Amino acid sequence: MSERNGSNGRRMALVAAVALIGGLVAGAGVIYVTQGFESNAEVASSCAANEAIATAISETSRGEVAAVQPVAEPFDLSSLRFDDTDGQPITLGDFSGKTLLVNLWATWCVPCRAEMPALDALERQEGGESFAVIPINVDQGSDEKPKAFYEETNLTALPFFHDETMGVFTKLKQRGAAFGLPVSIIVDDKGCARGLVNGPAEWASPDAIEMIDAVKKAQSTPTA
Repeated sequence: MSERNGSNGRRMALVAAVALIGGLVAGAGVIYVTQGFESNAEVASSCAANEAIATAISETSRGEVAAVQPVAEPFDLSSLRFDDTDGQPITLGDFSGKTLLVNLWATWCVPCRAEMPALDALERQEGGESFAVIPINVDQGSDEKPKAFYEETNLTALPFFHDETMGVFTKLKQRGAAFGLPVSIIVDDKGCARGLVNGPAEWASPDAIEMIDAVKKAQSTPTA
């Protein structure tokens, strides 16, 4: 890796560590909370545990994505609603069949801004028929400012999605899955949350790509 990439990785790791410490203080054990917008029975029926996916995430949780952990009780995110680049409502269910990296971000969030170029690089390299990055901006009000950020930062591969109501963040917070920004969730091809991290990560790194590839492969393994 180049000296520049190493420096970027160290910087992102430091930011992630600060965010993670803050998160542990604010909401320890967030990955295991199951209250929220679905009952436990609905979670069990729609998003059954998948040991292969959980193992894939655990075994690749290292380096630049060491803070990413499997969700102990997977939950359905397919009903999450937000707007596309034209302001038209869509849901995560519209991406059924793809493994997703869902990222919630805002222009006022410094770690989010630092993370976006890596997400853009990841989408450019890995995006396609089987995988997509879904960055959902949660700036309230007009989408003018976040769209301007895309232009200023030269984010050309990432699609633009917006939720001015912050409803997506609120639902994740109700589940105990989000306590701040950024938050990223690995979602399987059926819309189930499988991996989670609060705070930034170097998503264009070989570590991140290894994890995503492992999840994609594990999805084809039959559940017990």
